[in-house]
Amino acid sequence: MSAPRLGERVGITSVVGVATLANHVLQFHKQSDDGSAKCNIAYATERDVFVLGVVFDLPESGKPALDRFEGVGQGYEVRTVTVTLVGGQDIKVFTYWATKIDPRLKPYHWYKHHVLHGARTAGLSDRYIARIEAVESIEDPNADRHRRQMNMYR
Repeated sequence: MSAPRLGERVGITSVVGVATLANHVLQFHKQSDDGSAKCNIAYATERDVFVLGVVFDLPESGKPALDRFEGVGQGYEVRTVTVTLVGGQDIKVFTYWATKIDPRLKPYHWYKHHVLHGARTAGLSDRYIARIEAVESIEDPNADRHRRQMNMYR
């Protein structure tokens, strides 16, 4: 959800809006190569659950680079889903779904910061943000990586 992080990866993008994906939940259980957890969208059997997210207008030329950054074929796969924008319009978007999950993993502090920054910047509800804040995160043992990730917000 973080525009600075997405912009760093693929260049300029524009925000289409905030969207809801019904019958799904946000999980931090995607197994990353760095030993931490990353986000994943998971199907939910419970009623009245949803994922909130930000829809970006990504230039077609940016998708191959984003696929590489996200690890398509090595932990994520691309799926097309229908989301509902604030205002009620349904649109098809692509998103990344984890193929390797480990519910024991925790996200690094900097990664959780990316997710929270995107959620706050998009104006997601306090309740939804509180759910993200409640996710336990851990310190990255690689201090240089932590510093690099946080520098984009300076």
